[in-house]
Order: sequence, then structure tokens, then C-alpha cells
Amino acid sequence: MKRDVQRIVLAAIIPLFLLFILYILKFLETGMDWDFTKLGVYPMEKRGVFGIFAHPLVHSSFKHLFANTIPFFFLSWCLFYFYRDIAPYIFFTIWIGCGVFTFLIGKPGWHIGASGIIYGLAFFLFFSGLLRKHVPLIAISLLITFLYGGLVWNMFPQFAKETTSWEGHLSGAITGTLCSIAFMKYGPQRPEPFADEEDIDEEDIDGEEEEASSEEETKQPY
Repeated sequence: MKRDVQRIVLAAIIPLFLLFILYILKFLETGMDWDFTKLGVYPMEKRGVFGIFAHPLVHSSFKHLFANTIPFFFLSWCLFYFYRDIAPYIFFTIWIGCGVFTFLIGKPGWHIGASGIIYGLAFFLFFSGLLRKHVPLIAISLLITFLYGGLVWNMFPQFAKETTSWEGHLSGAITGTLCSIAFMKYGPQRPEPFADEEDIDEEDIDGEEEEASSEEETKQPY
């Protein structure tokens, strides 16, 4: 029980730390009357390259940041709890991959916000659970579908608002899906069927051999 509590707490540390950074930056931007928009991605232009790394840290308003806070925390926590051994690699790949794809396919303008990472995490958790065919991970896939299935529509220009970076959402979804395939053989896996029964059978065989050898020893004349 104590170990489970520790795992739950440890899985929340990185998401909480990142949210702390996001809010500190937004408070600084607002309080100092700064504008961090140019830290975002500007597709296919040199000035937008740095945004590949920095764009998730910047939000247009507190409303924008609030909207991303709970999904970002929950999905990040799921990643670091259920995929703790490979979670940093996946998170970093989604972060950078989302920025790269947005840089390549985005419409002219500054693309900012952590929405792309949210889409990347959601798609990774969904497809990874299905591909691994492991019951707890499949349960997470179904939960993601129930909670965030409606996010899919904001990946397409026909349904997204003009001010919404549907390209960033689509980029995150593509990156998360690719990660679910690339990391499929790493991290938690479905237990091999009948593995426990084989272990029990081996123990029984070993026990029978020991009994047989002891019986032979007792039958030997002195």
C-alpha cells in the first residue's frame, strides 16, 4: 500500500512542476506587461524554430492556460504512472515532435500552448493500450475515449475555430500515435498466458524428482 502511494505521488511530481513553470511564466508575462507570443512556432520561418522547444510554455491568456491545466496534468500523470520506465522519453518525443510537425504544416502565424502535448499524450495512451493488449492499459484507453473523445474534432479546420491551432492538435495526435508504435516493445507488457502454470508445473516436477531420488536412496542396501 505504501509503495502504491509513493508511485502515485512520484508520477505527479513532473506534471505539477511543469504546470508550476507554465503559471509562473504567465504571471510574469502579465505582471511585467511582456509578450511571450514570439516564443511560439512560426511555421517554415527561421524566427519560429526556437518555438519547437518553447511553444508549450506560452499561452495566450489565463483562460487558455486554465483550459489546458487539468487535461495536461491528468494525461501526464497517467503516462508517468503506467509507463514510468519510458515516460520521460515519450514525453520529450511528443514535446519536440509536436513542434516539428507544427513547424512543417502550420498556417502562417504564431502557434503556442500545450494543447499539442495534450493531444499527443491522449493518442499515445489510447493506441498504446490497444496495441499492448494489456487489461489495465486498455482500461486507460477506454477512459481516454470517454473523457477526451471530443478532442478529435479540433484536429480539423472544418470544426476548429479560426484562432485555434488545429495544426498543433493534429501534430500532437500524429506524434502520439507514432510513439505508441515505436515504443510498443518497451515498458509494460501483457503477461504471457499460462506463465504461472508453467512455473507451478516445473516446481511439481522438481518436487517429484526429489521424492523419487530420496526413495531410491532408502532402497539402496547398506
